Amino acid sequence: MTDSTAQGADHTDSLEGRVFRPASSAELEEAVDLAFDYRGDVTLGLASGEVLVGYLFNRHVKGECPSVEFFPEDESVSRTIPYSTIASIAFTGEDTANGKSWEAWVSKKESERRAEAQRVEEDARSRGLL
Repeated sequence: MTDSTAQGADHTDSLEGRVFRPASSAELEEAVDLAFDYRGDVTLGLASGEVLVGYLFNRHVKGECPSVEFFPEDESVSRTIPYSTIASIAFTGEDTANGKSWEAWVSKKESERRAEAQRVEEDARSRGLL
């Protein structure tokens, strides 16, 4: 599978800025799985030349005609796109999950809890309860 990076893109551990041009059905399935897990918009290049930007929110791998469900950014309804029509998948939207680990979330929540406990203690002291 051809995997290129948009010039100037800094994706570190993210897919942001990467473009996949699958050369087989297995590579296409892998690229679709990556797009499904991506928390940002992707750009689908179709074999017809059509380019769709939006959010890939579901995929149907089994069956006669594997397909993805896609919300184009400029349409109000989703579209079903057959795998067979997808020529490329570019990760063009901001990866909203990049750099946001579970550990960072836990640390932030602990900090918020300590700040709230301190605020409650100060309020109790100002009322003469402590």
